[in-house]
Amino acid sequence: QVQLVESGGGLVQPGGSLRLSCAASGFIFRSVAMCWYRQAPGKERERLATITSPGGIRNYADSVKGRFTISRDNDKNTVTLQMNSLKPEETAVNYCYAGLPFPSWGQGTQVTVSS
Repeated sequence: QVQLVESGGGLVQPGGSLRLSCAASGFIFRSVAMCWYRQAPGKERERLATITSPGGIRNYADSVKGRFTISRDNDKNTVTLQMNSLKPEETAVNYCYAGLPFPSWGQGTQVTVSS
């Protein structure tokens, strides 16, 4: 059974940083590309970053390039997203996604950027 459990969300001031983590289980993690998405209220879900495996090739949405960093630990079956210089409009639920043949999402973690 595939499980993706996100953590690390919370309230942060504009310009601040957060580090999200996703713990994966139920599949061969090192063989699967992993992504982070977010969905703001009233908006469509947006892909933020992807990291392939093997190789660890990273790809980012233009909106977060230079501020966010995705990484993975294939020994611990985790993928993280370091988010810097956060903006109020980036308040959203952030989701972990596994590139499996069937849709595989975590439950999401709320990120609120507000002073």
